[in-house]
Amino acid sequence: KTLGFYLMIPKILRPKVNIPHFRRCALAQRRKMNTRSTLHTAPQTSKGIEAPQAGQQIVIVGGGIVGAATAHYLSELGEAGNTTIIERCRVACAASGKAGGFLALDWSDGTRLRGLARTSYRLHQELADRFGADKLGYRPVHTLAVTGTETPSSKAKAGPGQELIPSWLDGNVTTAASLGGPDTTAQVNPYSLTTTLVEHAQQQGAKLIEGTVTGLDLDDAKKVKGVHVNGQTVPAAIVVLCMGPWTDIAARDWGLQLPRVQGLKAHSLIYSPTLPKDAPGPPEHCLFTSFGYKSGKEAEPEIYPRPDGTVYVCGEGGDPEFLDDDPEKVTVEDDRCANLARAAVSLSSMLEGSSVTARQACNLPVGPDAVPVIGAVPGVQGIYVATGHSCWGILNGPATGKALAEQIVYGRSKSVDMKPFSPARFF
Repeated sequence: KTLGFYLMIPKILRPKVNIPHFRRCALAQRRKMNTRSTLHTAPQTSKGIEAPQAGQQIVIVGGGIVGAATAHYLSELGEAGNTTIIERCRVACAASGKAGGFLALDWSDGTRLRGLARTSYRLHQELADRFGADKLGYRPVHTLAVTGTETPSSKAKAGPGQELIPSWLDGNVTTAASLGGPDTTAQVNPYSLTTTLVEHAQQQGAKLIEGTVTGLDLDDAKKVKGVHVNGQTVPAAIVVLCMGPWTDIAARDWGLQLPRVQGLKAHSLIYSPTLPKDAPGPPEHCLFTSFGYKSGKEAEPEIYPRPDGTVYVCGEGGDPEFLDDDPEKVTVEDDRCANLARAAVSLSSMLEGSSVTARQACNLPVGPDAVPVIGAVPGVQGIYVATGHSCWGILNGPATGKALAEQIVYGRSKSVDMKPFSPARFF
């Protein structure tokens, strides 16, 4: 009962925990291998990495949630005027604009991500208070695990947890159980969040450049001096690489010492259903399902009604593919989307006949140990990286950005212990 891209995770890294398999791709470190390599420590001292001097430029490569959050928190620390974001297509054009936006306070407890996830969950609440929950599509939710089938069954509505099943989930649902409530689970619209953070940074003085970074300008001491963009050099004393799985390509092309980060494809649909006239509003549930098709295939689609009335459905992986230079050219596999649609309409008549406003796919960045790679890049000066967040990128984006901003300005993170994520752990 696993997703296509979950099966691509090495078996030794797959955990056995009571959360949906789709989310296990990000929590593989739950049952981490017992062997441990001797690793270099992060290149930090009590004074930390050298902070940028007044007026020195900071360049963020990548306009997804991590780049947006880094720019936002740099602006909060007074560095907006020195900050430039470079994005090759448009802000949130890849996974950060196509993600579901599910947030969980404690699903990373017991792993190296605990502090990052809990801090970031709180930051999401703070951002919603600051910019407006409606603007960000943020709200606490009830989260359910449900089982269902494509074929009507006599077991429908006969299993345990019937009292938890909301009225709009009126299809072939067998059982239900609670995975979390409004105190521990929430949702946000990833596109709205990412674009809002970039817009705020721009209002504070940050610059946004549309272009492709083709290389780094390093001096003889391997200290960064700038980045090459569209045939020109943009000066920089600090460079932050947060390009999702494309960070891996850049690392290889530019000779940086970083671990391999691969892209795992994920498909999604967005429905625009018509709610019943007597409905109090959009359903406030996020669903993690175990679904059986007529063919005998089993999958685990996720269904997230959103505050704006749309419904986001995801959970189909996809075939590995070469990463195109353009993140917007990810191939959408029709059969994967068809499977999602069949599951969705089998579980809720609200979605049957509803228009599908988006059929999309994106690549989730996953590192060798399924733990994010965040921090100073070994062997060079002034270059940071943040990638490998897999399907928890939206949840952990704000804390990642804040920690990076603190490392850049103060020489160390004050909000999160970043040692577990250091790129140096691989070398």
